[in-house]
Amino acid sequence: MSVTSHWFFKYKLYHIPLWAAYHFMWWALRLGGPMAVITSLTHPQAIFKFTFYLVFQAAGVYFNLYFLIPRFLERGRYLPYVSLLLITIVSTASLITGGYYLGAWILDKPFQELWHHDPANYFSLFESGSLPSTAASMTLAMSIKLTKNWIQTKRREQLLEKEKLETELKFLRAQFNPHFLFNSINSIFVLINKNPKMASESLAKFSELLRYQLYECNEHQIPLAKELTYLQNFIELQKLRQDGNVETKVHIERSIQQDLFIAPFIIMPFVENAFKHVSQHKNRANWISMNFNVEHTKLQMEVINTVPLKNQVPNDAVAYQGIGLNNVKRRLELLYANRYELTIRHDSDQFAVKLLLDLTEPMGKA
Repeated sequence: MSVTSHWFFKYKLYHIPLWAAYHFMWWALRLGGPMAVITSLTHPQAIFKFTFYLVFQAAGVYFNLYFLIPRFLERGRYLPYVSLLLITIVSTASLITGGYYLGAWILDKPFQELWHHDPANYFSLFESGSLPSTAASMTLAMSIKLTKNWIQTKRREQLLEKEKLETELKFLRAQFNPHFLFNSINSIFVLINKNPKMASESLAKFSELLRYQLYECNEHQIPLAKELTYLQNFIELQKLRQDGNVETKVHIERSIQQDLFIAPFIIMPFVENAFKHVSQHKNRANWISMNFNVEHTKLQMEVINTVPLKNQVPNDAVAYQGIGLNNVKRRLELLYANRYELTIRHDSDQFAVKLLLDLTEPMGKA
């Protein structure tokens, strides 16, 4: 049996010692110290007074917490709530003041002797004793309740935001995988008729990439060195497709720290975009330049490719050029917020991407 399922907690009986402790501290402030309270509680009238303060104030507080707040305050009905709260405070204080007279009757002793007040001066007891005590207990209980509600609301919001983030990241990652498969299969399809040998080599590379994608990169983070190895295999596959028409220069730093991790496929779309939209001029140079290095814990990437001239008609694939980049931009914002710098420059003859990524801190779940 868990602690919270125990009958003492299930029926909130722990409130009783909490109320007793609250009134003990209140009386200690009024009487001058804890010992004064303990001494006074040796008399029957003090025990009676302590009891009706506790019972009536608890009733007023719970009426406010479990009826007025849910029915009025939480529904935005502020004016009725404030009015009813004031009525509740005054009514509770009035009942407590009436308890003095009830105590004198039950204990069968003169009112003046028991409470050291003139029984005709009802409002003196009301204003000096029951009203401030009731207002204090209401305020304290409301503060605790509203703070608890605020914390629970924040936790729910954080949980919903986390679930939303994880769902969106899974969707973005799932969206990227078919995008990659489509482009890779299309590359091999183009090579089948042009160069069967190259197509066979491309298929072998594609098999390695697919194995990595399906079995090795299902974690939220993977070693940076492994991701760069995968990236290099992808580049080799794309170079086979180009058939020597595009000059490709790649520099990948080998001295990568083994304890650096990165989200899978976070940098590959930039490389894929370069191969997909590199120029195919007949009388001009077509090239792609890529540079990957790490300084301390920051990954620096630069990918530059030549692009078709503006007066050339783009092929059908250009219509899809925004999918991969928009995807990775969104993932960067979700996973590495305030920890990355992305610069994209599109000139008349070049497309350049520069990314600086801080890998020192844990990221969100991909």
